[in-house]
Amino acid sequence: MANSIEFIPAEYSSRTQPESVAREMLRCGTAEIDSLVDAGLPFEERAGVRHFDANDLYNLGMYSNTSKTQPELAFRMLFRFAGRPVDDLLRAKTWDFRVRLECVDCAEVAPWRLEAPDVVRFGGSLVDVTAPTASAGAAAYAATVTTTGALTPLTSPVLRRLTREYLDAGYRWQMIPVAMQADYALVHALGATSCIAASLFLAEQFRAAGYLAEAKRGWFCGVVGGALDLPHACVEVEDDDGALKTVDIAKAQLAARLSPNTTEFQELCQGSIYNKVIPSTASGNAPFGYHECSSQLPVRVHADIRSTPRS
Repeated sequence: MANSIEFIPAEYSSRTQPESVAREMLRCGTAEIDSLVDAGLPFEERAGVRHFDANDLYNLGMYSNTSKTQPELAFRMLFRFAGRPVDDLLRAKTWDFRVRLECVDCAEVAPWRLEAPDVVRFGGSLVDVTAPTASAGAAAYAATVTTTGALTPLTSPVLRRLTREYLDAGYRWQMIPVAMQADYALVHALGATSCIAASLFLAEQFRAAGYLAEAKRGWFCGVVGGALDLPHACVEVEDDDGALKTVDIAKAQLAARLSPNTTEFQELCQGSIYNKVIPSTASGNAPFGYHECSSQLPVRVHADIRSTPRS
């Protein structure tokens, strides 16, 4: 199992998950954890308890090929849609969008700013918005967000070639800390990829080929009932036909690995938009939230996005 992934480097690792969580996520016992540690799984021991990085545990589970770990089951369930006809991904869909912002080490009333959903320019809508007011420590944002899909495949042979070359490069999708994803050269050197790393790299490739392109962040919706906070990133690029297209390269890679018969969805990810993504105003490696106080620590942003009954 340990040979199937690359572990998060120490400078980006946060080993906060106790061994009990590791056993639960990986559906294994102490002896199997011992074997993983012997094979190189990094840990820190505190009060006699081994603690692990959550990303390492997710990645171990997802590529374990045991069909029993929590990440493996969750991601396979999540990507069942990718093997179905894409029509359902093109219709209007409404989401109950709620975000909690937390400013660590903060005792100062100050304004907040969230890089909000940016769906109107893609045919969606944003209503019933409750924006955070000035406060200390924590705040909340809520809205009703409607997304929709559209078939707008890339027309540029150059953009399609660059996209295909990245898909064929053999990078393995992994859960990676956001700060590390911005260093896409390091991520790729490990043979891995992620939404942000792939989007930053591909946007740079598109610009080098003479196209207007930018990596943008957002949220991937419908993940484990909305409870799993899964930030998303893609590339927005102006195609030869003058239209703005979206390239969701990492989701195409992940779908290809997790589910058979996903060719139609992979093609959808190469220029088109679909209703399970809520784009934001944030650029590819920028934070989602800000608090104008004196704390030097980044704002934590926890999203809970659930499909509404009427959608």
